[in-house]
Amino acid sequence: MATALLNHNQSLLSTLEEGDMVEIPRGRYSHWAVYVGRGKVIHLAGDPNAPSKTNANALHIFSISGVQFDKAWVREDDLIDVAGNSKAQKNNNKDKKATPSNPKTIVERARSKLGQIGYNVLWRNCEYFASWCRYGDGWSQQTIDVLTGLGLLAVIAIGGVIAAGVTGGKQKEKN
Repeated sequence: MATALLNHNQSLLSTLEEGDMVEIPRGRYSHWAVYVGRGKVIHLAGDPNAPSKTNANALHIFSISGVQFDKAWVREDDLIDVAGNSKAQKNNNKDKKATPSNPKTIVERARSKLGQIGYNVLWRNCEYFASWCRYGDGWSQQTIDVLTGLGLLAVIAIGGVIAAGVTGGKQKEKN
């Protein structure tokens, strides 16, 4: 790990408070965790020792913290280890939309889920888990953004089909 990256992530630890959400960019998506003190985070992650149906790739859109398979675990790990080769950041921006619970409640929620739980890339992902811990209501802005983008593409595609149909119909009328 590069010294500057390690220094950044270690420096971040001194600014975090229990219950803060930590975002760890992984290319096309971000991994999310909840800071619980003493340099530790609780997060929804894949088990790197479990057999995988495909090769692990941290940038794969359907991976769980870089591990591609269908089981997820709520784990407590050192933030430095979870961040790995990524630049972690405190990200409580959802506080603009929802009121965070008190830090003790956030940490208790996170600890209450330690162990295996279900995973769904759209509805039960690591961001959903971290949001649920902090606010008592989980949601994934990454999922909302992807679905919004897909919806916009669908509207554009449908509009294109309709426009082609209208244009095609006028072409036939002229002949």
